[in-house]
Amino acid sequence: MSKNQIRSVSFYTAIAIVVANMVGAGVFTSIGFQAAGFKFATAKGADFAPYFPILMLWLVGGIVALCGALSYGELAAMFPRSGGEYNYLSKIYHPSFGFLSGWVSATVGFSAPVALACMALGKYVASVIPGINGTVVAIGVLLVITAVHSYDVKTGSLFQRVSTVVKVVLIVGFIFGGFFITPSPEKISIIPKKGDWTMIFGSAFAINLAFVSFSYSGWNASAYLSNEIVNPKRNVPRSLLLGTLAVTVAYILLNYIFLYTVPVGELAAKQMADFNTPLEVGYLSADKIFGTAIGKTMGLMIALLLISSISAMIFAGPRVTQVMGEDLPLLKKLAVRNKKGIPVLAISLQSTISLILILTASFNTVLFYIAFALDIFTFSTVLGIFIMRSRRSKIRARISQIKALLQDNNLSNEDQRVLEAELIEKQGIVKPTYSTWGYPITPAIFLAATGWTMYYLLTQRTQGSLIALATVVLGLIIYFIDKSNRQNKDEDNRPARIFE
Repeated sequence: MSKNQIRSVSFYTAIAIVVANMVGAGVFTSIGFQAAGFKFATAKGADFAPYFPILMLWLVGGIVALCGALSYGELAAMFPRSGGEYNYLSKIYHPSFGFLSGWVSATVGFSAPVALACMALGKYVASVIPGINGTVVAIGVLLVITAVHSYDVKTGSLFQRVSTVVKVVLIVGFIFGGFFITPSPEKISIIPKKGDWTMIFGSAFAINLAFVSFSYSGWNASAYLSNEIVNPKRNVPRSLLLGTLAVTVAYILLNYIFLYTVPVGELAAKQMADFNTPLEVGYLSADKIFGTAIGKTMGLMIALLLISSISAMIFAGPRVTQVMGEDLPLLKKLAVRNKKGIPVLAISLQSTISLILILTASFNTVLFYIAFALDIFTFSTVLGIFIMRSRRSKIRARISQIKALLQDNNLSNEDQRVLEAELIEKQGIVKPTYSTWGYPITPAIFLAATGWTMYYLLTQRTQGSLIALATVVLGLIIYFIDKSNRQNKDEDNRPARIFE
């Protein structure tokens, strides 16, 4: 951590950031895509009632996210530095791999979800208030929240906590209203019927899991700003786990309410009519629960709810870019912070990319693109748990060697400082303050589910997946350009691999 870095993000703010990053556009827009996907997979003339497969999607997505959070918690305890996958992959594999994850996060990993949330917000507002330009609303919200987080970390933290509390209250109210106020609920059954298990193990479920994974993305949010969280070795793992668990429960209940209030056939038909535009299912459900007048108010409140998600991603994402700038001279200007410790240029870059996506891309195209790109690095990061544990015997040997070297009274102060820092880091790897619960089963579940989704995205959404891979290759080219520029220099601030 740099000398002027201040730890000002509390444990509760870290939980709020995880919750706010997760609960966003996905849960309020993706069930239409899921219903349409299962409609295509249903045999002609067969009864269309995919209640069990849809709810299983959200349960499986939650389990996978929890397994990911449990795994990331151990890595956060080993390597308590901001940057998320950029930091972890640089340490576990090679700085180039870390750079690629940071490159994807900086270019689309946060920018694209911010754009999607802004687009969904604009869609909700335009649906409720005819004549309003949804794109103008989306851009306005993006610029205002960017300005808030560029001003002060404490102001941004307060805004994040308040907006997240409002979000939670709205979701609880929506679920309560769905169960107890809905005048004409749908007759649904969550008991699996004939053909449901076949559908669950088919390609439609795997592709739909990409939508759900997008909705759950953000479960690793607090890992991106470890440097700014009080007592990160303890609070980052706890915030990841508690935030993800709370959102999993909320998502399952919320999607049950959507199916309970809006006919699934109507959801599928509306989405199939325009597969490139997200379905504002929250507004449709609120209209069924509360009636047209109050339903419109709830639709606007859902739009306001998305502000918290946009805020959380604008808060967390630029910290990845900042850390990359600290390590790579080619990007050093992105590491510059103002007097209040805020990476203003990194925030501006991310929001500029979000703005471009809002103006040029469709919701569906962006979603499949980022799903495959991000899965590459979350998969590799969780795999790193197995790799780091396999290296512990070598690391223990290195610890003994360092302790022996520190007994040498002829060591210079600089050599002693370097060895002591290495000793602390390696001791944290051998005995982290948090270990993955359920190891090796929990990380294996994450790897199996993520790998399964990636396979179907690559084979059935090939164009978006190949564009994602092209983005990674472009990042690799930039990395080697930076490396060639450093060949005649001795210093290298990039995090080293952990082999010993």
